[in-house]
Amino acid sequence: MNLKISQPRSISGPGFGSREAGKLLTVSAIFSCGLVMARIVHTGKLTFVSLVWNLFLAFVPYFLSHVLSGKPRLKNQKTVVLLFFLAWICWIPNSFYIITDLFHLNDEMHAAEAPAWYDLILISSFAWNGMLLGILSIREMEKICCAHLRFRHELFFLVPVMGLNALGVYTGRYLRYNSWDAIMNPFQLFMDIGHVMFHPEWHPGAWAMMLCFSIWLTLIYLTLKRLSRSI
Repeated sequence: MNLKISQPRSISGPGFGSREAGKLLTVSAIFSCGLVMARIVHTGKLTFVSLVWNLFLAFVPYFLSHVLSGKPRLKNQKTVVLLFFLAWICWIPNSFYIITDLFHLNDEMHAAEAPAWYDLILISSFAWNGMLLGILSIREMEKICCAHLRFRHELFFLVPVMGLNALGVYTGRYLRYNSWDAIMNPFQLFMDIGHVMFHPEWHPGAWAMMLCFSIWLTLIYLTLKRLSRSI
């Protein structure tokens, strides 16, 4: 009698095990939104309600990459992949932008409304959810794009993407632009970005921030990617 022993499923499937991660992300997002609602009920103020919108914006690039990843016919067409990638790259910085909302912990006005530990957990939970959405989305897009690239080493894709993420976070936090401005106000947006990019001697702080941020995001991504294969 022949016995067939089924092989265990790899936990490093598409998107670091996207099905399981998706369930946990849903629960985590509900928890984060619940913290905001509880804070509103307790204080009577809408402080940090914008984080819910920011988390929605962080979901957009994940949605784009997930849709493309699930359509074999589309992801095999270079033109379609390019169009999705251009839309995706405009939105993916939103996933990591929420990290900068931790700056609000130093706001004395907010500190008087709720305990500091509560606001720390609240903002950190949103930042964590946004970061995970971004990492999962980048992983999906990496698989799709690397299939069309001549050089398929992960860093050829990862380094420019993380650099653009850092630029997007800087543009949103300090230049006060958002993803819609790429369509609604592109000329002013690209002029201001170009000024920073082509005159680094005038913007040393911006370049330092973007360099550190891009390296940090790259290390986080690669660490989680390797861990997903070894656990």
